[in-house]
Amino acid sequence: MIRLLTALALTLFALAARAEIEVRDITSPGGIDAWLVQEESIPFVALEIIIDGGASLDLPGKRGATNLMMALLEEGSADMDARAFQQAREGLAASYGFRAFDDSVVITARFLTENRDEATALLRQALVEPRFDQDAVDRVRAQVVAGIRSDATDPDAIAGATLDAAAFGDHPYGSSADGTLDSVGGLTRDDMVDAHRNALVRSRIHVGAAGDISADELGALLDTLLGDLPQDGPALPDPVDFALDQGITVVPFDTPQSVALWAQPGIDRDDDDYIHAYVLNEILGGSGLQSRLMEQVREQRGLTYGVYSYLVPKDFAALYMGSVASSNARIAEAIEVIRDLWTEMAENGITAEELDAAKTYLTGAYPLRFDGNAEIASILAGMQAVGLPPTYITDRNAMVEAITLDEINRVAAELYQPDRLHFVVVGQPEGLESE
Repeated sequence: MIRLLTALALTLFALAARAEIEVRDITSPGGIDAWLVQEESIPFVALEIIIDGGASLDLPGKRGATNLMMALLEEGSADMDARAFQQAREGLAASYGFRAFDDSVVITARFLTENRDEATALLRQALVEPRFDQDAVDRVRAQVVAGIRSDATDPDAIAGATLDAAAFGDHPYGSSADGTLDSVGGLTRDDMVDAHRNALVRSRIHVGAAGDISADELGALLDTLLGDLPQDGPALPDPVDFALDQGITVVPFDTPQSVALWAQPGIDRDDDDYIHAYVLNEILGGSGLQSRLMEQVREQRGLTYGVYSYLVPKDFAALYMGSVASSNARIAEAIEVIRDLWTEMAENGITAEELDAAKTYLTGAYPLRFDGNAEIASILAGMQAVGLPPTYITDRNAMVEAITLDEINRVAAELYQPDRLHFVVVGQPEGLESE
C-alpha cells in the first residue's frame, strides 16, 4: 500500500500548465473503445470505467439492487471469499472502486505497472465472477440499511427525497438509488445476479485511462478485463419531465435551522447553450465567494454560511438546483432573496464585468483539474459518457472566451424560470407554509 500511495503522490505530472494533453482514441481488438493519455514517467496506471444505466435499471420492487450489487463486487469472487479478495488486492498494492449512480455504474482501478497483469486479472474476477455469498449480502445490506435510516433523520437527505418524489413520481429519479428499508430488506442473491447481468454490459461502456501504458497494452488489457461481460442490457428508462411549478413544500422537522433545496427545469448537457448556462451559474451561485447568491444572502444579510446553485443534467431529465440553510426565523427571507435574484437573472441577465471575471476564473481554474492520472482518467470517461469529443479539452477555454454578452443574456432569459422555481424546506420555518 505504501508503494501505491507513493505512486499516487508522484502522478501530479505538471498538467496544471497544460490542458493541451494528448488524448488517443483507441479501439481494442475486441471492439472496446477507450481514451488514453499515456504518461511513462511514473510506473502507475489509472482506469475509470463508466457503464450507462446504473440504478435506473432496478427492476420493479427491487429498488436498491444495483447499489447493493456494486458494493458486493469486492466482497469475494471466483474461489476467493471477501477476506481472500481483500488480501490479494492489498498484496498487489492495487485500489478498486465500485459505485452505483442514477444513470451509471462506475468502476475505478489504480495499480502499479509492475503489477498490471495481476491487478487486471483480480479486477476481472470481481466483475465477471462475483460470488454474492449470503453472509456478504447480509453484511453489506446492513450497512446500506444503516445509511437509509440515517438519511431519514438528515434534513438535507429529507429535502432531496421529498423534491425527487414530487418532481419525478414513479420514474427511477423519483426515489433514492439506495432503495428503501422494505425494498433493500427483501433483496435476495438472485436479485444480485439479475442486477449484475443488467448493469455490467459492454455496449454501454466508456473507458478513460492515464499513465504508464501504451495503446496496444491498453487494448489487450480491456479485452481481458471486459471481454467476457454480456454485450447488451435491458432498455433504458424514458425521459421524464420536471413536474413541479413555482411554490414551497414545507416538511416539518424538529431543528433550529431549516434546510432549503430548490429546483426548476434545467438544460441538457448536449445543448449548444450549455456552456453559456455553466458560466451563468458560476456568476449566480457557483463555487466562488463572489457569486451573487453569496454576496446577497451571506455577505450583505448574514442569512447563511453558504448558498450555492448548480446544473444537474441527468440522462433523462435536466434540473437547475440550489441549496441553502438558515435559522428557522430567517429562512423565509433567504428564499425571498433567492427568488429575487432568480428573477433578476431572467429579466436583466449579467453585466460585462461579471462575464469578464467569470471567464478569467473559469479559464484559469480549468487546467488545475488535470492534476493526476486518476483525475485525468475520470475526466476522459466522463467526457465520453456525455458525448464530448477529445478536442473539448483543448477547445474548452476558447469556447468560454468566445461567449458574448448578448449571447449569454439571451440564454439567461431562456434558462431562468421563476415561475417554475420550487423550494422544499425541511425544519420549522417561521412565516412559511406549503403552497
